[in-house]
Amino acid sequence: MANVLKPKKKYTWKNTDKATLKQWYELLTLGRMLDNRAPNYLKQAIGWSYHAPYAGHDGIQLAIGQTFELGKDHLYPYYRDMMTAFSAGLTTEEILLNGISKATDLASGGRHMSNHFAKPEWNIHNVSSCTGNHTLHAVGTARAFNRYKHDGVVYSSQGESSVSEGYCYEAINGASREKLPVVFVFQDNGYGISVPKCDQTANEYVADNFTGFLNLSIIHCDGKDIFDSMNAMATAREIAATQQEPVIVHARCVRIHSHSNSDKHELYRSEEERAEAAAQDPLVAFRKELIAKKIFTEAELDEMDAVAKAELLEAHKKAMKAPNPTPESIYDFVLPEPHVPTKYVDGTHNESGEEMKFIDAINGQLKKEFRNNPDTYIWGQDMANKDKGGIFNVSKGMQQEFGKERVFNGPIAEDYILGTANGFSRYNKDIRVVVEGAEFADYFWPAMEQYVECSHDYWRSNGAFAPNILIRLASGGYIGGGLYHSQNLEGNLAGIPGVRIVCPAFADDAAGLLRTAMRSEGPTLYLEPKALYNAKQAMTVVPEDFEVPFGKCRVRREGTDLSLITYGNTVHHCLEAAEKLSEQGYSVEVVDLRSIAPLDEEGILASIKKTNRALVVHEDKVFGGFGGEVAAMINDKGFELLDAPVQRVGSTFTPVGFNRILEKAILPNTDRVVETAIKVLNY
Repeated sequence: MANVLKPKKKYTWKNTDKATLKQWYELLTLGRMLDNRAPNYLKQAIGWSYHAPYAGHDGIQLAIGQTFELGKDHLYPYYRDMMTAFSAGLTTEEILLNGISKATDLASGGRHMSNHFAKPEWNIHNVSSCTGNHTLHAVGTARAFNRYKHDGVVYSSQGESSVSEGYCYEAINGASREKLPVVFVFQDNGYGISVPKCDQTANEYVADNFTGFLNLSIIHCDGKDIFDSMNAMATAREIAATQQEPVIVHARCVRIHSHSNSDKHELYRSEEERAEAAAQDPLVAFRKELIAKKIFTEAELDEMDAVAKAELLEAHKKAMKAPNPTPESIYDFVLPEPHVPTKYVDGTHNESGEEMKFIDAINGQLKKEFRNNPDTYIWGQDMANKDKGGIFNVSKGMQQEFGKERVFNGPIAEDYILGTANGFSRYNKDIRVVVEGAEFADYFWPAMEQYVECSHDYWRSNGAFAPNILIRLASGGYIGGGLYHSQNLEGNLAGIPGVRIVCPAFADDAAGLLRTAMRSEGPTLYLEPKALYNAKQAMTVVPEDFEVPFGKCRVRREGTDLSLITYGNTVHHCLEAAEKLSEQGYSVEVVDLRSIAPLDEEGILASIKKTNRALVVHEDKVFGGFGGEVAAMINDKGFELLDAPVQRVGSTFTPVGFNRILEKAILPNTDRVVETAIKVLNY
């Protein structure tokens, strides 16, 4: 059972000094002025086209910011957390710069929606619009606190309705299982836009859904009341910091205004309900108490209000003069600059020696990188149990050598595996996280929401943060796996900017691409054709220090009559096809892309310039597959080089069947490559 606690009474009217009360009132007053002013910018077409007013959440948001300790804690606010950010230390000008999307906005330089406040240098994190998903990042950061013995607490704030998302349950379950110092704040105003909370959960308070979780404390408070909120947050921080356990703070708030400036709450809330909400205004109540208790006179508070108004106007003038983002800046910070090989500049070698299996090349290179960088970690499903290292044993022996702190199992929750990797890597830039994203690539789909997060973190934060994550996935078919065990993802994922995608076909490239990816900043999707793990045809000599640059294809066989453009499993079909075609007098070149994103357009066109014909071959479906992008690029940039139309070979537009007869009918093979190649050659 969870510990359902009442807040420890630390703050009262009697024991809170006048200077502190003055500071709180000034924050609350100026914050509310900002909150009220925001919609006016939209009306004047200046900006702030998205604003979620926080009025009615004043107490809990002030308390989050006040308990946040700069230099120790990390904070993940959500889109309604204007007062949280302001109370934590953002200036009036910084709030305005975000609202009107200026280039000097600390959160994103105008790239992200307004009302998404951040200050990366203070570890107030840039959070996306995918509501509640930052709970996973918060847990990942708290895991890093645990691993690096960091003295601090991670705060994750959200509305009560976003807790309905599955990844919130994954985050809280993981934090309680791992005993991590996270404070999850649920700001409960009764609505998810227009959806009442009774449509979200059977419990009146969503925090009560977690009462059965071990190692978890739950605190309920009145989020409208300054002192109750301060006591709740102070207690939560103390528990999280001293007991190294997660805490939920469920704050009962009220939403005085519409969900946002694009919502009209008059359509679903009665006039009586809206009036009742306005009557519970926390700022009005706090001001009345300050006067009633004779702490300040009304005149003194009016003077503070005037000072706040003057500060707001001065900040407005400065923010309006700030530069706007430039159109050409859209190409900045899509991906960090990668590690660039110096010895193996083109990603080839001529070394001789003993050939190595594909699987052993990956395993060996992982261990090399773990020895090279002590801030390297790996986790995933079913991959750290005694002598077993993943479903295919790719990570075998790693936990024995590097320990459970660096090599460990994740739950069967793909979103959690990837989301916590994102948060973990935020702790410092030296960290590299390798995740076995799913036991088979086909099971990666639950993590897609976090994959998208990783893809635009660097761009969205204007270069402030890039998740240094290598996502390893056992991809493809030819193993008799059928549905959920034989799928290819690259055609679906290549259209998402901000992630490098590689797919080696030989042991040397498997090691070389892995080394480059693990020494680069930013996310890389590393597809491992599992049919090649122990395949003899994929064995090669692997130099000790081999590394392969991103975006550099490799000609695996020279030719003059036709270029076979391929990657992954089908590289070997193409090599077999080229050999068969040579017996018929044709000289066929085989180009192994290795890197899908970035794509080596120059290398592809150089091959076609020699052969004047192209056949694109890949394992995925022809319809919607990545080969369509390659063919389009050739037609766009190499049309005048062609003596025949570009053709494609791939899977049929069906799922991959389990029965070997069905699989053979669906997946491409050497004979299909030969058959289509002859058509292109004879055109």
